[in-house]
Amino acid sequence: MVFRQSCGVGPSLPPLSKACPSDMGRTLRAHFEGTPMKRTHLCGDLRVGHIDQTITLSGWVQNYRDHGGVVFIDLRDRTGITQVTFDPDLCGKEAHALAASARAEWVLQVTGVVKSRGDRTNPNIATGAIEVFAQELVVLNKAQTPPFEIDEHAKVGEEIRLQYRFLDLRRPETQRNLIMRHRATKVARDYFDLNGFLEIETPVLCKYTPGGARNYLVPSRVHQGQFYALAESPQLFKQLLMVGGYDRYVQIARCFRDEDLRQDRQPEFTQIDLEMSFIEMDDIMAIGEGLARDLWKKVLNIDLPSPFRRMTWAEGMAKYGSDKPDLRYGLEIVDLTDWAPTSGFSVFSNATAAGGIVRALNAKFGFEKGATDPTSKKTACEILSRRTLDDLTEYVKGFGAKGLAWIKIQGDPAVKENWQGPAAKNITDDARNELAKRLNVENGDVLFFGADRFKTVCAALGALRVELGTKRLKLTRPDQFEFLWLHSAPLFEYSDEHQAFVANHHPFTAPYAEHLDSLISDPGKVLSKSYDMVLNGNEIGGGSIRIHDAPTQSKVFTALGISDEDAQKKFGFLLHALSFGAPPHGGMAFGLDRLIMLMTGADSIRDVIAFPKNQKARDEMLDCPNPVAERQLKELALVVAAQTQG
Repeated sequence: MVFRQSCGVGPSLPPLSKACPSDMGRTLRAHFEGTPMKRTHLCGDLRVGHIDQTITLSGWVQNYRDHGGVVFIDLRDRTGITQVTFDPDLCGKEAHALAASARAEWVLQVTGVVKSRGDRTNPNIATGAIEVFAQELVVLNKAQTPPFEIDEHAKVGEEIRLQYRFLDLRRPETQRNLIMRHRATKVARDYFDLNGFLEIETPVLCKYTPGGARNYLVPSRVHQGQFYALAESPQLFKQLLMVGGYDRYVQIARCFRDEDLRQDRQPEFTQIDLEMSFIEMDDIMAIGEGLARDLWKKVLNIDLPSPFRRMTWAEGMAKYGSDKPDLRYGLEIVDLTDWAPTSGFSVFSNATAAGGIVRALNAKFGFEKGATDPTSKKTACEILSRRTLDDLTEYVKGFGAKGLAWIKIQGDPAVKENWQGPAAKNITDDARNELAKRLNVENGDVLFFGADRFKTVCAALGALRVELGTKRLKLTRPDQFEFLWLHSAPLFEYSDEHQAFVANHHPFTAPYAEHLDSLISDPGKVLSKSYDMVLNGNEIGGGSIRIHDAPTQSKVFTALGISDEDAQKKFGFLLHALSFGAPPHGGMAFGLDRLIMLMTGADSIRDVIAFPKNQKARDEMLDCPNPVAERQLKELALVVAAQTQG
């Protein structure tokens, strides 16, 4: 029901075609003669240039206050807040009483005159120099008391936010995130259009193909007992488009993966997907880098450096223990495998004797916890207490390490007694002196060591480095954006689970030409024409040059243990297409959700998706997934499922 109260004071509302446009260009011009009044401006539009104009606003009640008979309501929409003043001498007693009854999240329409707030200006909001003196009030809808305050500063648990997502979407922070997502998507589409790309949609329902992430399966009612898969990416389709002659393809693509979730994963997500023909790796990297610079400039007004730094996969693993290194801080990892056998410490020498490696990193200065002054530095020794070191030891065990050797340097490093910790007493004098040189040891440093298999040491020290840099030592700033191309990863990875080599990316990634002879004889040494764009320790995009000729593809399948028969069964349609004159091609995909998360500074991709699932892949608002009727299961020939439910 709509409640309207007006005293008829002041001039009538002018036709919107004559209304003064707002300084943000968002004046609404949707008035038609004979229809009810429409809003003329948005709540974040009004400035001093609108003073003495009669306007109409619509929105939600953010706050309401009664100061000595005058009621103040802060009216909110997605553009901001305007203070509306209800003076009974101007708006009438009935409208004043109705305003006094309004509560949080009621939906109101207000018509009134814009006035200056004079010396009562509120500098915290864009409309703080003006207020609207109400002439007419319409209650468009009342609201229950919300379960949490619609305010960006309110502390609200994620579970309740997701349950009431329709209310959480009103919060300014959520709205800013989604508005930025809209702008970034538009910038991306314009960028690709200017660079000659065609936006082409590919199927969501497709054929199940093994490998990669687990697919969601969709039973067919028409073809009973058979299933579609939801596409985990448009990979195969975009290669088919290259065969079809569409040499520059792009798509804002919906993708689906049935995998365990975390902060930067969702069962359904969005990619900026692209593919190009007749190119080399540098061409695609140039396009991807140009997109990033365009986004940061046009959305965040930040100029990114050109070109981005480049690093091989081998260098990333050696210096940072990661294939997505965070370059906002140092803490580089140093190889000590040649030093370990004569170190005097059996843990190190035994690791190398067993074919493992020994590496270390030196933790130096960090910011004091809670310090507001970035120059307020403390040594790592001062920040990393014994209890913290014990916590870090348990932390790296989660990445496969058996433990964590550490040494604190408390005093002149030339003095043996100033080296403290479980590993310090075992290291010989000569080994200690050599270690001091290699790690540039100074007073206040804390040294951490990893001694195990290559993969375990990289995982443990790589994770430790991130924990130290971002959380314990606080070496990063929110306005830092360190981009990196990491390229030339191994084509294959040995799987302990399968006791065989598996594709590091997918079986259609091209190897370097000089490594073709090793595909069968030594697959572990074959490097791929792959590339990932990394930002602040997050992979935001990745891709590869594809195999486009049958002989090379056949060799890769052989190296993976895939027979000709299996290859035809699993990928026959693609292999058939490639045999009809496939051009050299390659591409990549950007994770749009992760990209927007980093651009907005959000903690999770759930904060930049309108209707996300929780970490258990449930929609708390819709309460799904949920059981369906046995009749539906029978229609789909899911007899076993029907019996189980019964």
